[in-house]
Amino acid sequence: MGKINGCLKCLFIFFNVISALIGCGLIYVVVKVQIYSSQLAEAGGLNMAWGWVFAIGIFGISCLGIFAACSENLIALKIFAAFMGIGLIFTLICGIVVVVFKNKVKDLYDTASAEMAKTFTGDEKYRGQLEAIQKTLHCCGVVSVEDWGQTIPDSCDCDPALGGGPLGYECISRPKGSSGPDKIFEQSCSDLVFGWVNLAFQIMMGFFFGLAVTALLGLLVSIMMICQVKRHDSDGGGSMAMKAY
Repeated sequence: MGKINGCLKCLFIFFNVISALIGCGLIYVVVKVQIYSSQLAEAGGLNMAWGWVFAIGIFGISCLGIFAACSENLIALKIFAAFMGIGLIFTLICGIVVVVFKNKVKDLYDTASAEMAKTFTGDEKYRGQLEAIQKTLHCCGVVSVEDWGQTIPDSCDCDPALGGGPLGYECISRPKGSSGPDKIFEQSCSDLVFGWVNLAFQIMMGFFFGLAVTALLGLLVSIMMICQVKRHDSDGGGSMAMKAY
């Protein structure tokens, strides 16, 4: 009989195999990105270095977990548990940093948008560029429709027949006292652009916090396995039943 419960060992190995495959996928992605970014500046090289460390780290730790479970080696299990503890702390810190940075970016973005509104609507050259953006992105104004004052351009014209469809925009009536299209795009261009930025932040937050949960589960399971191995070695008995934990 083994030192570790068979079901627990199989489950542990299965998830480490999945993690190892994810690590291989990340290594492939890093290789592809490095090929396409070979002409970037030195900052790009630094990013690729961190990508290599992250991808190889996930693959290496997963292989260590598979070896530790198969061999039921106490030292390997302890090393794996230590890596899981470090990974838990690191991913939690990264997730919190992303949340804080997102809030700071939002504040800076709102301030910059207000300044950009004056530039785009006050200069004829930039005004044309903004109108082209409005037609393409289906938005009106940088911060809001009030950026245009009393005269709303035709580029804000919104077709209610298409609103809420695959294009995903909504139409509202133009402000009272203003001239221009009867129906205009509800969303401002800055809100639309930041919506994409916010989506990227949410994906990063989900990634880091998801890794934190995975690391926590890996830590708990490895501790259970360490306890089983120690109990077996001290008692000289068979594998421990999972219900004991």
